[in-house]
Amino acid sequence: MVKTLIFICILLGAFGFFAISANRLISYLRLAKPTNRFTDIGKRISQMFMVAFAQKKILRDKVAGPIHAGIFWGFLILLASAVEAILEGLHAGWSLNFLGPIYSVITILTDIFCTLIVVATMAALWRRYITKVRRLQVEGEKVEAALILLTIFTIVSALLIQNSTRVAMGTDFSWAVRPVGAMIATVLTGFSPDSLMVLHETAWWMHIVLILGFMNYLPFSKHLHVLTSVPNTFFATTHFPNDLKPINFEEEGVEKFGVVDIEDFTWKTILDGYTCTHCGRCTSVCPANGTGKELDPRGVIVGVLHRTMDRAPLLVGTEEERNTPEAQAILEKKLIGDYVSVEALWQCTTCGACMQECPVMIEHVPAIVDMRRSLVMMEANFPPEAQPAFTNIENNFTPWAFSASERADWAEGTGVKTAAEDPDFDVLFWVGCAGSYDDRAKKITRAFAELMQIAGVNFRILGTEERCSGDPARRMGNEYLADTMVKMNVETLNSYSVKKIVTTCPHCFNTLRNEYPAFGGNYDVLHHTQFIRELTDSGRLKVDKTALSPEVVTYHDSCYLGRYNDEYEAPRATLTDIPGLNIVEVNRSKDRGFCCGAGGGRMFMEETVGKRVNVERTEELLATGASTIAVNCPFCMTMITDGVKEKERTDDVQVKDIAEVLLSHVQHPSVN
Repeated sequence: MVKTLIFICILLGAFGFFAISANRLISYLRLAKPTNRFTDIGKRISQMFMVAFAQKKILRDKVAGPIHAGIFWGFLILLASAVEAILEGLHAGWSLNFLGPIYSVITILTDIFCTLIVVATMAALWRRYITKVRRLQVEGEKVEAALILLTIFTIVSALLIQNSTRVAMGTDFSWAVRPVGAMIATVLTGFSPDSLMVLHETAWWMHIVLILGFMNYLPFSKHLHVLTSVPNTFFATTHFPNDLKPINFEEEGVEKFGVVDIEDFTWKTILDGYTCTHCGRCTSVCPANGTGKELDPRGVIVGVLHRTMDRAPLLVGTEEERNTPEAQAILEKKLIGDYVSVEALWQCTTCGACMQECPVMIEHVPAIVDMRRSLVMMEANFPPEAQPAFTNIENNFTPWAFSASERADWAEGTGVKTAAEDPDFDVLFWVGCAGSYDDRAKKITRAFAELMQIAGVNFRILGTEERCSGDPARRMGNEYLADTMVKMNVETLNSYSVKKIVTTCPHCFNTLRNEYPAFGGNYDVLHHTQFIRELTDSGRLKVDKTALSPEVVTYHDSCYLGRYNDEYEAPRATLTDIPGLNIVEVNRSKDRGFCCGAGGGRMFMEETVGKRVNVERTEELLATGASTIAVNCPFCMTMITDGVKEKERTDDVQVKDIAEVLLSHVQHPSVN
């Protein structure tokens, strides 16, 4: 009876304290802006089960993945043991054995997963403190990580001992089957009944007290993700976060644009902060961080969390609490600058690798761009190289210092018509700024236009009516300028009743496809590699199978076609169709691909810290031994070409767009 009363007091205290902690965290979420994350419930549930429960993204890491998955799945199974321990604490002899054969399965799995967790925690400790995996070496977290792992080890070890003593005493519950417990029980046969009972009670108390203590420790630790990772995967976008949310500049009473402090984020970003596992997978694949720069995607999200935990208690507290000198000092600090580095924000290429690898689906890039927005539109605080791009877009509708009147000069002598000249067309070719003005990119533009002419596609261009898609301005945080470009383009496109658009630029492709619908621009948008595939599949473009030209080719995935829009196969299928080409994959390819360094407006900003991202990527591509590097993006073309020049390999390695590769192997209409 005394044991039961003590246990009830502990249990009520633990759950009461946990409820207070949970309410505190929820109150912080309410400070942030609303966002509707309850759409597509079916997809969200499926996503939650695949990512949170099946550990799909965790298992991308072939070493750490199984270790973490084993611990996670084990704790799901051990929830039954925790419930049973509570029942037993309330009344001796209460158990889950009323489940019959199901209980047998539970007890077998409990034994197996207890053993697996013991092994997994030891492996995790080894990786963190002996082999010292780089991404796990975070200053100030070593002691806490060890404490958590040792607590988990002790919880499952106590459970094994508790169950083993039941077997040894012959007092186990009916239907219980404990293979590991039975093995340990053989070691305990020499113990007296009293000793076994003491050992059993000690193990039981250790097990349940550590569980309750661990539960209340979580809201104050980096392991808060144990509680929030499942809901965070449910509330994450059901597609890769490829669309930045627009700002309504016509809304009355808006005094801030972008994110100045935590209350300017949506509650999902604050939840992301709660959910960060500090695993560093995002940072380990970040091209900026990997080339010696300051940007640390994990650090950005952790900075948001720290600011939340410092500022939010004061915002939900009383006026008296906010008026103390300590509180005022906290309130006067800035999210951007004191918690998140300004320089780091501008080093981001928005490649999305961080979001691809995050095991709990944190949305780093939207948070980074939101903070860039406030720097640009509230403080005019941006790298000086960005100013010419902004000015050029505003004056010439292109980031480069070219006249808008020259946008269609590339088409002279090609027979390509503008929509204004002949509005009767099936497909609009969105050329983009690079394809219109950059000398190397113009060759890609002409090659693709020629392919469409060979295939008999009825297409037009906008010519001088085309303006920057808005992608560079938007990713660099100048949402007002992007908003202007998008609305002007939508008005033009809709005036011609455009239905289908094809473009050679993945950045334009992503913007037109995923962001223009929010502005009333709803079109069927294809990347030129996808359209080429349609033309070859339908027989409108035919590869000359008789002309063999042995050549080793490697292919570079652009982030905005591949990772952002999940298109990896169309470009590869075109290359595979060409006889004589030997396709060699670079180590980091497809959804593990490495950025060229030009995204997020970095095309228009200099790299002054660390190794150049494009050089890092070019070295990987050259290491394949390929004589041709195939790309699908004008930005990638510029960056990889510059990398080849820097490595002094222009004599034996050429960089070509998929359209250019195909054009040299395609049958012309005169060929039967």
